Amino acid sequence: MFRRLSTDTFNWILIVGVILFVIEIAFFHGGMIVSAIFSGFLVYIGWKKFTQLWGKILFWLGIVGLVFAILNMLAVRFLILAAIVIFLINYSKSKQEAEHIQPELPHDVVDVDKVIQLEPLFDHNIFGDQHTPNASYQWRDVNIHGVFGDRTIDLSNTVLPNDTAVISIRQMVGNIIIYVPYEVELSVHHSSVFGRVHILGKHHWKLMNQSLLYQTENYDTTFPRVKVVTSLFSGDIEVRRI
Repeated sequence: MFRRLSTDTFNWILIVGVILFVIEIAFFHGGMIVSAIFSGFLVYIGWKKFTQLWGKILFWLGIVGLVFAILNMLAVRFLILAAIVIFLINYSKSKQEAEHIQPELPHDVVDVDKVIQLEPLFDHNIFGDQHTPNASYQWRDVNIHGVFGDRTIDLSNTVLPNDTAVISIRQMVGNIIIYVPYEVELSVHHSSVFGRVHILGKHHWKLMNQSLLYQTENYDTTFPRVKVVTSLFSGDIEVRRI
C-alpha cells in the first residue's frame, strides 16, 4: 500500500502528525501521553511480577489503559485516518489498473483431473475448545485459526503419512497442546506476544513478542515427520511425547 506513496505525501503526513503531537503536549497538558506513560509503567511492573496474581491484574490493566491512551492521541487518530484514506485510494487505483490475463490452451488439451472434496480434521472455530477424537481417526493436515479457546491434538490415535504432516494454528487467546509419538520427527515454529512455551523438555517461562524454532535431530532426513507452525497473541503451547 505504501509503495505508491510519494515522498512528499509521506513527509506531509509525518509533519502533521508531529505538529498534532506537539499541540497535544503544549495545549492539553500532555493529553493522553501522561496516561500512556503511566500505563506503560503498570505493564512493566506487572510483567516483572507476572507469576503472582496481582502482577497479572496490573499487567492487563496497563495493557488496556495503554491501548486506549494511544488510540486517543490526536496524532495517532490522524495517522489512522490517513492510512485508511491512502488504502482506499490505492485500492481504487489497483482495481482500475488490474491486468486480466486469459491463458490460451491448445484445442487438444482436456482437463481430466478429478478433484475429491475431503472433510478437514478441524473447522475454523472462533470461540470454544477443539481436540482430536479419542478414538482412531484418519489424518488430515491442520490449518485453522480462532479467537478464544484451547486446541488439543493427539497424534497417537492416527496414522501419519510417510512424508511431512503439517499443523498450522493461528490463535488470539488460548492454549495449544500437541502430543507426538516417540518415533515421529518434529519441527516446531512458534511465535507469541505473551505466553509460555514447553517443547520436548525445553521451557520458556516468559515469552514476550518472540519467535522460537525447534526441531529434532533427524527431522531433515527421517520420516514420518510433523511440521508445527503456531501463532498466539496470548497463551501457552506444550508439545510432549506420548
